[in-house]
Amino acid sequence: MTAARANTGIRRAPVQRRSRERVQRILDAASELIVEDGLTALSTRTIAERARVPVASLYQYFADKDEILLALVKRDTAEMDAAVDAAVGALSTVSVRTMVAATMRAFLTIYHQRPAFVVIWWRGRSNQVVYDFCRAHNKRIAADLFAFAQAMGMAQDGTVQGVVELAVEVGDRVFQLAFEHDLRGDELVIAEGIELVIGYLERHATPAGIAGVSVQGQDGPA
Repeated sequence: MTAARANTGIRRAPVQRRSRERVQRILDAASELIVEDGLTALSTRTIAERARVPVASLYQYFADKDEILLALVKRDTAEMDAAVDAAVGALSTVSVRTMVAATMRAFLTIYHQRPAFVVIWWRGRSNQVVYDFCRAHNKRIAADLFAFAQAMGMAQDGTVQGVVELAVEVGDRVFQLAFEHDLRGDELVIAEGIELVIGYLERHATPAGIAGVSVQGQDGPA
């Protein structure tokens, strides 16, 4: 898989509604097969058969299986971003505790809706392009949350973005452990993991960041 293709995810962006619907069918078919049979058994032929499209049509949009996986991950992480924005934006008072809990629970909602992501990311990290994309996505989440915390006066002076990046990576590892054997996730691991991240970040929070800050008139993370 070339670097140029990896950057786009989709080989040829669909313009017409019929083409967009076909791409959606391909992605949905791949998702179903990943959950049913895992990544090893997945192929462009099995995806095309499930989507009821000719293999040649699939190749108009995706060069290979890896591009389909990347497109799935991009779709799912976009939904995660929207869910986090909505969850944090709904808070009337934000603290380290409420922000971490809202963010991680928002991710959990999408993981339940998109179980193929769980299989791709936490059970099959051998795909370097997907790995690089998800690590970059984690860094962007951390940057957005750090900027928001700074703007709200929640971060102690001298706190650097790397602190939040580490917290995001720890949260990512928590979810990996929680979903290792169960596509619904182990609630004990998730709940304890949320407390773990909260405890770490509160060490770097201002008193207001711990007690809570009104967010009326404030925008949530970008």
